[in-house]
Amino acid sequence: MDTEKERPRWRTTLNHRLIDRLQVGVEYNLAASEIVPLFSLFLFTETDIRPGLFLGTSSDRIGSPASEQAYFLTATKRLPYLPLSVYGTVNYSEWDDELNFPFGASIDFGKGFSVRGMYDGKEPHLMFNYFYKQHGVSLMYVWFETFEVAMSTGF
Repeated sequence: MDTEKERPRWRTTLNHRLIDRLQVGVEYNLAASEIVPLFSLFLFTETDIRPGLFLGTSSDRIGSPASEQAYFLTATKRLPYLPLSVYGTVNYSEWDDELNFPFGASIDFGKGFSVRGMYDGKEPHLMFNYFYKQHGVSLMYVWFETFEVAMSTGF
């Protein structure tokens, strides 16, 4: 990421689903020489009438200082009859030493294209996404100030 802050410039994550409901991983931040744990426990999978619910930890928000973690409980739901998914989170931030409430929504345009608006508990972001099979690329408008690119793949 093109910012005066070192930590968010180059971020690499590796996740592995150990069992159906448990995912663990690491995040490596090259510019900050930092490695932090990632963890997600899927409490409920989404159904037609119930949202998905998961508990986890990761590095804190974009731009946070090194070694600051966030701990979260997130609910997600694809809305029936609409190409729209929403999420809401209760998040404890070590950086702020307080609870915040991130939320967002994604619109699926089909053929792998989507757009997601999000609020991380302090700042807004916008992501334009393209996913094909297990690969993805996102153009991010971070803090509504700077454009960045994120890539993902699964194996």
